[in-house]
Amino acid sequence: MTTIPIKQTGARQLMPLGLAKRGYSGVIRHLAADEAGSALSAIELESRLIELGFVEGAKVEVLHEGIVGRDPIAVRIENVTIAVRRREAMAVIVA
Repeated sequence: MTTIPIKQTGARQLMPLGLAKRGYSGVIRHLAADEAGSALSAIELESRLIELGFVEGAKVEVLHEGIVGRDPIAVRIENVTIAVRRREAMAVIVA
């Protein structure tokens, strides 16, 4: 398992969305699909995330966590609510 670093930039830390707790809100900074540890290839994962609306600059909020292992999570991206596995959410870097 790879360790995803949390980086400090300006006022907020950069971190993977997969580490965010319920109630977190922030802005998508970039995608890092090659560091997510997903079963999908990095290209496939990035493509799917973009199609779902995970794009740079989009506002994101974690609305709900699953009961078992806090997985999956329900996130609101702008005005759309989507369920995503934490493993895939690790590719979305937010601040």
